[in-house]
Amino acid sequence: MIRLFIAIGLPQPVATRLGFLQGGVPGARWSPVENLHLTLRFVGEVAHTVARDIDSVLSAVRVPGFELKLSGVGEFGGKDPHAIWAGVAPSENLLRLHAKIESALQRMGLAADTRKYTPHVTLAGLRDAPISKVREFILSHSLYDSGAFPVTSFGLYSSHATSHGSQYVLESAYPLDD
Repeated sequence: MIRLFIAIGLPQPVATRLGFLQGGVPGARWSPVENLHLTLRFVGEVAHTVARDIDSVLSAVRVPGFELKLSGVGEFGGKDPHAIWAGVAPSENLLRLHAKIESALQRMGLAADTRKYTPHVTLAGLRDAPISKVREFILSHSLYDSGAFPVTSFGLYSSHATSHGSQYVLESAYPLDD
């Protein structure tokens, strides 16, 4: 079995700049800069034969490359926040890529993702974080703007639990059309 997700890797300058935002919230488990990504679809644990099928259908996904921009920060969980994230500026191209991936996975037999797709980059998981500190973080970084960056590919990643947190490995990359 292998645990998989599909994501857009962030350019190093964008990931590094996000890393500079991280801090100031007790109870936050900040994501290492090298793990920052924009998830397109969480797959979960699958057999290696299914992983090969996923790789095959993803290699047939065709969409043009596009520009993307991260914008603002927020949290999931409301009164009991469990994650801090960087937002994504509205992008029809990103939604088109997500829809094509979702459609390809369903055609090969994977169950539909029932959650509404909310594009974001997870900056930290939270455990017993003071809500006042979370709100302070969000207020301090509400105007965050990565600037536009090109998206020229997406990837199939595996996730491996280690004693130092999750390690992500790019298993296959899929270029977008010129």
